[in-house]
Amino acid sequence: MPGPDAPNIVLVLLDDVGFGTCGTFGGPVPTPALDRVAANGVRLNQFHTTALCSPTRAAMLTGRNHHAVHMGNIPEGASAFPGYDCIIPKEAATVAEILRHYGYSTGAFGKWHVTPAHEQTLTGPFDRWPMGLGFERFYGILSAEASQFEPPMFDQTTPVLPYEGRDDYHMTEDIAEKAIAWMRLQRASNPHRPFFTYLATGAMHCPHHVWPEYIERFKGQFDEGWDVLRER
Repeated sequence: MPGPDAPNIVLVLLDDVGFGTCGTFGGPVPTPALDRVAANGVRLNQFHTTALCSPTRAAMLTGRNHHAVHMGNIPEGASAFPGYDCIIPKEAATVAEILRHYGYSTGAFGKWHVTPAHEQTLTGPFDRWPMGLGFERFYGILSAEASQFEPPMFDQTTPVLPYEGRDDYHMTEDIAEKAIAWMRLQRASNPHRPFFTYLATGAMHCPHHVWPEYIERFKGQFDEGWDVLRER
C-alpha cells in the first residue's frame, strides 16, 4: 500500500516540441499554464532525447536507454537489429507497473506509440498495450500521425468514434477532459489511493490540425523561418 504522504503524479508529454519552443524556457510560444507550474517547481535543462517519438516515450516510461528496451525506432520502422525490434522486454518494467505495485491507480490518455506494429490489431495480443504495461485505464491512440479531428481512438481495447455527429471535436480537448474526469473519479471514490496520470498529446505532431482562431492568432509570426528565429 502507498504511504500516507504518497503524492499524485501527472506526467505530460508534448510530442515534437523543442526545448526552445515554449515561453517557459524563453521560446516564442506563450505557455502560461506551464509557466505557472514551473514557477512553483523546478525547471530542468540537462537531459537527452532522441528527437524521435517512440524511443523517447519508451525511455521515459521505463527509465532506461531506448536501445536497452529495444525501441531504437518507431514501431512502424522496426527491424531485427539488436535494440530495434520495438518490443519492450518484460523485464523492463514501466513506471506505471512499479507504481501499481505500490498501490497507485494508473491511467494513460492520448498518444501511446510503443506497441509493436503487428500487435496493434483488434485481436491483440494486448500484453504490450497500455493495460499490459501497468495502466489500468487507457483512452487514446496507439500509433502516430493521426487526425486530430477524426483520430482512431481506443477506450481500453475497444475502438470508439467520439467525433461522430460533432463538428467541434479535437483530440487534445477530448483526452484532457477524459483525464480530468478520471482523476476526479479517483479522488471521489478512493481519496486515500494516489493516482498516476500519463497524458500524451498528439496535436504538435503532424498532421497539424488546429482550430482557425489559433491559426489566425499566430499568423505571420514564424514566416522568417527557424534560422532567424533561433538567433533571437
